[in-house]
Amino acid sequence: MKTFILLATLSPQGLQTLRLTPERLLEVNREIEDLGGTVLDQWAVLGYYDFLSVIQAPDEQAAARMVGELSARGSATFETLTVMDPDDLLG
Repeated sequence: MKTFILLATLSPQGLQTLRLTPERLLEVNREIEDLGGTVLDQWAVLGYYDFLSVIQAPDEQAAARMVGELSARGSATFETLTVMDPDDLLG
């Protein structure tokens, strides 16, 4: 499994949904698991992004499919970053 960082920015629709049903956040985490990923950590953040999630997925294609599925709902946009161990960069 590879590790990815998802930076999420909620749309107005996503903000409204979260305000009315805060448990929706946990449902999204279960949906990531249903799509083959695992949520390792998650934080609400201040600034341009609303949430930072650390997930694992089998590969980049699987992560892209997960993010595509979540983005298609219109409640958030995502920036996806691949995480690499610094030792792997050094040889």
